[in-house]
Amino acid sequence: MKSYDIVVIGGGPAGASAALFLEKKGYRIALLDQAVFPRDKVCGEFISPAADEIFSELGVLESIEALNPTRLSGVALSAYEGSYFQVDYPDTVDGRTMTSLSVERSTLDGLMINKVRNSSIQLMEGFKVTDLLFDGGNVCGVKGHDKTKTKFSIKANIVIDGGGRNSISLRRLNLRRSSPGKGKIALAAHWQGVKGLESYCYMHISHPGYTGIAPVGHNRANVVLVVDRNYLIGVNFEKFYMTTVLGNSLRKRILGGGAPVEKIRSVDSLAYSVKKTRCGGLLLVGDATGFIDPFTGEGIYLSLRSSQLAVGVVQNAFDKSDFSSRQLQSYDLIRKKEFRKKNILSKVLQCLIYKPYLCNRVVATLAAQKELSSLLVGVIGDYHPANKVVCFKYLMRLLGGMLSHRQSSFLPN
Repeated sequence: MKSYDIVVIGGGPAGASAALFLEKKGYRIALLDQAVFPRDKVCGEFISPAADEIFSELGVLESIEALNPTRLSGVALSAYEGSYFQVDYPDTVDGRTMTSLSVERSTLDGLMINKVRNSSIQLMEGFKVTDLLFDGGNVCGVKGHDKTKTKFSIKANIVIDGGGRNSISLRRLNLRRSSPGKGKIALAAHWQGVKGLESYCYMHISHPGYTGIAPVGHNRANVVLVVDRNYLIGVNFEKFYMTTVLGNSLRKRILGGGAPVEKIRSVDSLAYSVKKTRCGGLLLVGDATGFIDPFTGEGIYLSLRSSQLAVGVVQNAFDKSDFSSRQLQSYDLIRKKEFRKKNILSKVLQCLIYKPYLCNRVVATLAAQKELSSLLVGVIGDYHPANKVVCFKYLMRLLGGMLSHRQSSFLPN
């Protein structure tokens, strides 16, 4: 039976970044993924500005920049075709101008996996993990089979699960807790011939859900539609997607000259939380830690940052030769503290966007008060602290703006 210091499950941004961070510390690492790269995966492909610093630390940013990727200046948001604002990312406290990357997921995954291939990490593609190994109350490795159905078992002091919403840890330990409500599903496709896009991430809210449109270069855009699952019962996914996306006049203005260049793909059960891990030897990173919604919960930054936070906890465990649940529980505390107020903001916005009148009023107020909308976009971009908007002062300023004058329609020319 092979043995490593650390086994990482999943070769996406969460797993790859965790492996790369820990490889710098000198650990013997195996990274397993059931896919063989390059692979395609549904993703919004909009990456928070704060991710640049982490990509740089990983040694991946230079490779991304070499591709001359699309850089977005800010966010454009519309509500029910009645109100609209477009705002650039605010500068950082030290005066830096911020932009966000918009990179096709297959390209990003390929760059990160190439970085893994050129490291001392043992990359094992086509290896499906089917169960965890246990020693008393601790996870001590993984088992499964490769693409030829040959079985394997690997021992490790720590297993890091970056396998996403369907990770083996969530299934094996029954950790996944669905969020209350009807459940969300995302439909996505790349469009070609889209010529009306500027350098913004476009979020359009309208019945029965909302879309995110991210330009990815060469008149190409990624268009993701998020709706309640019950709208798709007994309907043709592709027809529903096209009718709904182009049924919004602002989206049609942007996308009308283009068309999808691939089959419409879907991701179910977008919103869920995860119970606390009770066993030692195991850490969860990325979407395996839970996911609120793609409206503000951009998943790639969460993946990168959660992996970054795990490094110190793992290093401390090795220093003490203690991989118990008690020793590793600090990771959950650190991660929850880091994302707590951003999660609150996401939940508030999820409630807001399905109330048309209130949503229109808020968006119109943000259009009129650029300081408030700029601050919100900086928080959504993950480089301004969430407590700047999740606070009484911001709420009072927003309410004051909504009550101080009669709201008119703010629509783009």
